[in-house]
Amino acid sequence: QVQLVESGGGVVQAGGSLRLSCAASGSIISIIHMGWYRQAPGKQRELVARITSGGYTNYADSVKGRFTISRDNARNTGYLQMNSLKPEDTAVYYCNAATRTWALETVNSWGQGTQVTVSS
Repeated sequence: QVQLVESGGGVVQAGGSLRLSCAASGSIISIIHMGWYRQAPGKQRELVARITSGGYTNYADSVKGRFTISRDNARNTGYLQMNSLKPEDTAVYYCNAATRTWALETVNSWGQGTQVTVSS
């Protein structure tokens, strides 16, 4: 079993910053890739940013230059630094990770989500 726990959401004014964390635990050998998704009310869940085991990153066009995804392999933790936040960034943010387990399985897991609210 693999668990992902997000933290760091909250309420911030437009132009402010937040840092989300995603801690993975369980029978993990390694995290293959990790991503952040978000879902606003009435909208579909969308990819925000993703990072591979080799450190390759990709971002949604709407967050390029403002958000930075990173990971700490030793801690099995990923981060999303969000700067210059806009009201349209308001959503529930979900962590997603593909992990290699000690059972030699690849497990895809989701966190419970953390609310980010940006006020204008």
